[in-house]
Amino acid sequence: MALIKQAAVQLAILSALAPAAFSPAVQASSHREAPFITREPKVDGTDFYMFRSYEPGREQFVTLIANYVPLQDAYGAPNFFTMDPDALYEIHIDNNGDAREDLSFQFRFTNTFKNAAFTVGGKKVPIPLVINGGPINQVNAAGLNVRETYTVDVVRGDRRGTRQAVRMAGNGATVFDKPVDNIGNKAIPDYAGYAGKHVYAVNIPGCAVPARMFVGQRKDSFVVNLGETFDLINIKAPAVEFLPNAERNARDDLYDKNVTSIELEVAASCLTSGTEAVIGGWTTASLRQGRLINPNGGSKEGGAWTQVSRLGMPLVNEVVIGLKDKDRFNHSKPRQDGQFADYVTHPTLPALIEVLFGSAGAKAPTNFPRKDLVTAFLTGVPGLNQPANVKASEMLRLNTSVAPVAKGAQKRLGVIDGDNAGFPNGRRPGDDVVDIALRVVMGKLCTLNIGCAPGDAPAGAIRFTDGAFLDDSYFSAGFPYLKTPLAGSPQQ
Repeated sequence: MALIKQAAVQLAILSALAPAAFSPAVQASSHREAPFITREPKVDGTDFYMFRSYEPGREQFVTLIANYVPLQDAYGAPNFFTMDPDALYEIHIDNNGDAREDLSFQFRFTNTFKNAAFTVGGKKVPIPLVINGGPINQVNAAGLNVRETYTVDVVRGDRRGTRQAVRMAGNGATVFDKPVDNIGNKAIPDYAGYAGKHVYAVNIPGCAVPARMFVGQRKDSFVVNLGETFDLINIKAPAVEFLPNAERNARDDLYDKNVTSIELEVAASCLTSGTEAVIGGWTTASLRQGRLINPNGGSKEGGAWTQVSRLGMPLVNEVVIGLKDKDRFNHSKPRQDGQFADYVTHPTLPALIEVLFGSAGAKAPTNFPRKDLVTAFLTGVPGLNQPANVKASEMLRLNTSVAPVAKGAQKRLGVIDGDNAGFPNGRRPGDDVVDIALRVVMGKLCTLNIGCAPGDAPAGAIRFTDGAFLDDSYFSAGFPYLKTPLAGSPQQ
C-alpha cells in the first residue's frame, strides 16, 4: 500500500521541516498535561476510570478510580509520594445530564510524624527515614515513621454544600489509613498482602448498600508510546496497515512508573437517579487560594478552594484543548464547556496527522462541525450512553444498565469493536484509549454513521495505533483492579 511505502520517508521529511510549535506540551493521558499543573504534581490527576465492576459477584456495582501524582519512580526515596494534605481531591457524579455534580466524594489527607528516634551516644535523635526497621505488615504498622490517613465526605448537590462522613462498616470509624508506597522487598516482603489490608468496607450516607474503598500506590495503569507520540507522532508504524503486529511494535514508556489511586466501588443504584441509567463522572483536585511560605519550613494555606486539576474523558486536555487554554480547562466545570466548543467541532489533531501523513493517505475528516466528536466527548452516543436530558459537556459517561464483560472476554477497543461495556461507555483499565482516540479523531465513527457519513472520513477505516499494546490481561480480575506497584528495591 502507498500508506505503508511512503510513511517512513514522509515522516522523516516532515519531522525535519515542521516547526517545533506543532509539538504538544503534554504527556500521557493526563500526566503533566497543562503548564500550571507541572508545578503541582501531587494534585495532577492522571487517569479516571468508571465502569461496571466485572469481578464475579460484584456486577451490580460501579468502580470509580482516580489516579494522581504522575511518573512515580519506584525508587523515589526517601519521602516517596504522599498525597497533598493541603489539597482537596474529589470524584463527581452527574446523574441527570445537566452538567452539574449531584454527588461528590471528597478526600482529605493527613500526615502524622511519629518522630521515631535512635539513641546515639546517650542522646535520642530523630531518624531521617519514613521507616524505622520494624515490620511493615499491618495497617499503621510499627515500622512506619509517618502515618498517612484520610477522610472521605459525601456532598449531594453543589460540591461546596453540606458534607456527610463516610464511615467504616463495622466500627463506624471515619479515618482511614493509606499504605506506604512500595519501598522495597526487604522493608515490605509481602506488599500485596499489606496493601490488601487497606481495602475497606464502608457505609456511604444515603446508600443502603456497603461500598468498598482503597487509596494507595499502584502500578501506573496507563499504557502509551509516550516519547514517540509527542515527537510529532514519530512512530515507526502508526497504523496497523504498516505491520501485522504494529499494535505491539513500540514500548510502553510508563512501564516502570507507579501512580497513586483513589478507588471506590459503589452500588450502581446509589449513583443513579430515578429512571435515568446514565451517569457522568469526573475527578478534580483543588488548592487553597492563598499560600504563605514559612521560613522555618512548610507553608500556611488559606482562602477558598480553587480547582487546579480536572479529568473526565482521557486525552482531552492533552490533544484537544489548545495550549493557551489548558490551565483554563483544568480550572473549569463541565457546565462551562461551551467556551471550548471549537476545539471539539474543529479539532487540530486530525489536521496535524494530515500534515505528517497526508500524502500517505491519512486525510483528516471533512465534516464540520465534527458532530461525531461532539457525540463522543460531549453528549454520549444516542441509544448507548447519552442521558435523556443531556447538556453538552465533557465528562466520562456510563450506562449502568449495560452488563459488564468478564476479564478475558473484554475487547480492548471497546465500542468501536462491538463491546458496548467499554470506552467510551465508561472506561475500563484495559480499554486502549490511545488507539481508540486516534481512530475516532480520524473519523472511525463516520464509518459507523455516528454523527457523520463514511464519505466524510477518507481515513476512517485506517487502524491507527501508538504501538503500545493494552488489554484487560494487564489488570486483576477484582477490586482494586490495578496491579501491585513496582518495588523500589526488588531484591530480597
